[in-house]
Amino acid sequence: MSSQVSRVEAWDLLAEWVQSPSLRRHCLAVEAAMVGYARKLGADEEAWAVAGLLHDADYERFPDMDDAVNGHPRTIMRHLRERDADPEIVEAIAGHATFLDVPRVTPMAKTLFAVDELSGFIVACAYVRPEGIHGMTPKSVKKKLKTVAFAAAVNRDEVRQGAEELGVDFDEHLAFVIGALEERADELELHGKSAEAGAPEPDPA
Repeated sequence: MSSQVSRVEAWDLLAEWVQSPSLRRHCLAVEAAMVGYARKLGADEEAWAVAGLLHDADYERFPDMDDAVNGHPRTIMRHLRERDADPEIVEAIAGHATFLDVPRVTPMAKTLFAVDELSGFIVACAYVRPEGIHGMTPKSVKKKLKTVAFAAAVNRDEVRQGAEELGVDFDEHLAFVIGALEERADELELHGKSAEAGAPEPDPA
């Protein structure tokens, strides 16, 4: 039986390997969505948190996805194996990288893929809204998804594919992830400009 890498250990590793505030925030956002789904499904919240936190932990140091030895996400996968992490976590991290062609079989792997791109997109949406993530709806997120120039790096096909593989209604999936991230709006800095100013403003979405 493999030992578990704790959430505390995962955060320490992320803090050591990742200096970019935006990449740290992305990993925290994905963790929030993963924990939300783990709670909903009755799964191991800490294991799912670790998968979310560490799925991109090596990207800043080892961004070359074509490097079969030291590229992303192979480096973090190898590191976790060396630490006797739960193989399911390693498998889920492998599955989120579509270019590795690793089948997403477990609920953890399917969920990580389903929330990765979407979490990043929802954070981007929150940053351009005066009230941040508060009051955000699936309708407004879908409207932004149709705007190709907005958060252009987000793979729209994978956002929808993730929900399909997870077997959940797309709108329900959007609403669930919005809710999971809103619960950690302080940590993710998603309160928006109006919160900083102390006065509500209309939703531009």
